[in-house]
Amino acid sequence: MTARMLTILTITIVGAGVVFAAEPRLELSVDRADGRVAIACGDQILATYVYVDDEISRPYFCDVCTPAGVQVTRNHPPEEGDLLDHATFHPGIWMAFGDLSGHDSWRLKAAVRHVEFVREPAAGDGVASFSVRNRYLTEDGDSTICEEVCRYEIELLVDAWLLRWDSRFSSDREFVFGDQEEMGLGARLATPIAENQAQGGLLTDAEGRTTAGEIWSRQAAWCDYSGAIEGHRVGITIIPHPENFRASWWHARNYGFFAANPFGRNAFTRKEKSRVVVAPGEEFRLRFGVVIHDGRPGAGFDADAAAGRYVSE
Repeated sequence: MTARMLTILTITIVGAGVVFAAEPRLELSVDRADGRVAIACGDQILATYVYVDDEISRPYFCDVCTPAGVQVTRNHPPEEGDLLDHATFHPGIWMAFGDLSGHDSWRLKAAVRHVEFVREPAAGDGVASFSVRNRYLTEDGDSTICEEVCRYEIELLVDAWLLRWDSRFSSDREFVFGDQEEMGLGARLATPIAENQAQGGLLTDAEGRTTAGEIWSRQAAWCDYSGAIEGHRVGITIIPHPENFRASWWHARNYGFFAANPFGRNAFTRKEKSRVVVAPGEEFRLRFGVVIHDGRPGAGFDADAAAGRYVSE
């Protein structure tokens, strides 16, 4: 790590179940500098959390790798040989909303500004974690729609790691989550994993459905996007927490993108348009688990067990 490394955390992970470590001792280090938090296991960077970027006006995780060092998200920025669409909208893993009180942070029309670290990077109880405060702005940048306090926890598993994402939104004024496809927690996979590539990957959900065409607009307890990169089977599973206000519909595309969206009732089903109103002083909570893993559901990776692990804690 660089001389600017702020914290080195050594933790012992004691897991349970077939996909988790029995007794490995792992070092997890967090490096915060220049608007970034670098999350590493030993010498291997697992991901970089970017909270200040002149081009992308909302926080995100990029360069996300398995513990073995295989990058599972698309290069950021995209490189030669990558699919080049949505180069700034899809940096890696992110949360954004195409309609938050009529303002659009998904397409970078409205900014999400980092305010402070509510909790500095730290380790305890087998995880590394940090918390941030973000401010969601109107598209003209003159007003705050709401604030978000988001806690991130990283837990190392066998051949995988789990990101727990816990966001709480509040304001002294009413704000509203609208109804669009582009809402919620999204991920962009490395180009070789995209379903539309010649040797591409595969989308799978908890109901046993496969392919983007079968999964798009459907609800399921989890969804996975995985495939092979230079002979390594890797993927990402997104797990909406069952205590979220509503189950998520899956915005799944064959070019390597998927998102968990609990807001798009009309966008996905053509039923009554969703309008989630948060009253002044109330707190609105969204939680997701994201597992970065080797293998594929049913072939070396147990997505149901990983989902159970996430939900149980």
